[in-house]
Amino acid sequence: MAKKIPLRQCVGCGEMKGKRDMIRILKTAEDQICLDATGKKNGRGAYICRSRECLQKARKNKGLERSFKMSIPNEVYETLEEEWNHLEAE
Repeated sequence: MAKKIPLRQCVGCGEMKGKRDMIRILKTAEDQICLDATGKKNGRGAYICRSRECLQKARKNKGLERSFKMSIPNEVYETLEEEWNHLEAE
């Protein structure tokens, strides 16, 4: 029997995709927002496609803010974009 692939919804485009094809954004207990490249850190996670457009869409449609039930300042999005650049460079 084939193993079931866990699906997650992108907070940017709203598409359902396999967990492995997405990047997890994490809200820690201290209310910090960061990229979780391993997908194993503790905290509330939201998933986003591995495309910059989806990060911009999530920013525009406040997808992360809905997922984490808190307002997210612009600096956080800028930090996420910087972390994103590092991931793309690897």
